[in-house]
Amino acid sequence: MSISRQTLSVVIVTFKSDQVIDDCIQSIPEQTKIIIIENSNDQKFKENIEKKYNNVKCILSKENLGMGSGNNFGLQHVKTDYAIILNPDVILEKNSINEIIEATKNINSFAVLAPLSIDPEYPNYKIHKKNLENINDILPFKVNSVDGYAMLLNLKRLAQIKTFKDHKYFDENFFMYLENDDFCKRVIENNEDIFVVPKSKIKHLGAKAVNEKYEYEIELSRNWHWIWSKFYYNKKHYGIFKAINDGFIRFILNTFKYLFFLLTNNKYKKKIYYNRISGFYNALIGKKSWYRPNFKN
Repeated sequence: MSISRQTLSVVIVTFKSDQVIDDCIQSIPEQTKIIIIENSNDQKFKENIEKKYNNVKCILSKENLGMGSGNNFGLQHVKTDYAIILNPDVILEKNSINEIIEATKNINSFAVLAPLSIDPEYPNYKIHKKNLENINDILPFKVNSVDGYAMLLNLKRLAQIKTFKDHKYFDENFFMYLENDDFCKRVIENNEDIFVVPKSKIKHLGAKAVNEKYEYEIELSRNWHWIWSKFYYNKKHYGIFKAINDGFIRFILNTFKYLFFLLTNNKYKKKIYYNRISGFYNALIGKKSWYRPNFKN
C-alpha cells in the first residue's frame, strides 16, 4: 500500500497564521499539492499566498470553523488517495515526506501514519505501556493515537468505514482540542492501524499557529475549549458520569481561584478561570462549543 507524490496532498488550516505559514509551506516539496483552509474571509491573505506559491490553493471558509471542521472542509477538496494534515506551525525536515513514502512500501495496511516530532520531551503519539518495546528508531511502529498537528490519512481506506463517510473524519462538535484523539479512537475501534514513521521527522513550534499579537485572546480560548472538549470527549466515549467525575473537582477549584482573583482584582487570571468554569458549565448543560476568540483587528 505504497504512496507516491502523485497520490498525496497536504491540508493546512490557518487563522491569522501569517507569521509561521511560509516556513511550513517552504518545508513541503514544491511538487506536492497544498490546500490551505483560511478560517476567515481574508481575501488579501488568499491572494498573497497563491501568488507566492504555485502549488498552493487557498480556500476561505468565511468564518472560524475550528480545527476539526476546517480539516473536514479541506479534505472535501482533496482529489488524491492520501492527505497529510499539518498545523501551520509545523516544519518538515528535508526528507520527511520521502521517508513516509518509503515506509509505506513495507506496511501492508494502515489508516493513519504520522511523522515523529523531534522533541523527545513531547512525543506526538500515545502508546500502551505494554507496547513500549515495539518502539523503533528505524522501522514504523503501531500506536494508539497521534497528535493532530501532523498526520497522514489513507482516505481511500477510511472511506470504506461507515463512521468516516462523507468526509466527516473529525467530529465537528470539537472546535479545538481532542478532535484528533476522538478520530484516532474511532480508527482503532474499527480495527484499523495507526503508525508512526520514526525516520520522518518534524518540528512543531507549539501554540504558534496564530499571530503572537493575539496571544491573550488565544489563551482565553484555549482555557475555555480544553475544559469543554475534555468533558464532551469523556461523555461521548465513557458516559456522563465519567465526564462529571473527571471534571467536577477541577470545576470547584477553578471557582475558588476565580473568586480569589476577583477579590484581588487580577483581571487576567480572573478571566482565565472564568473561562474554565464557563467551559465546564456549558459542556455540562449540553451547550455547543460556542466560545470564539475576540479579535479586534
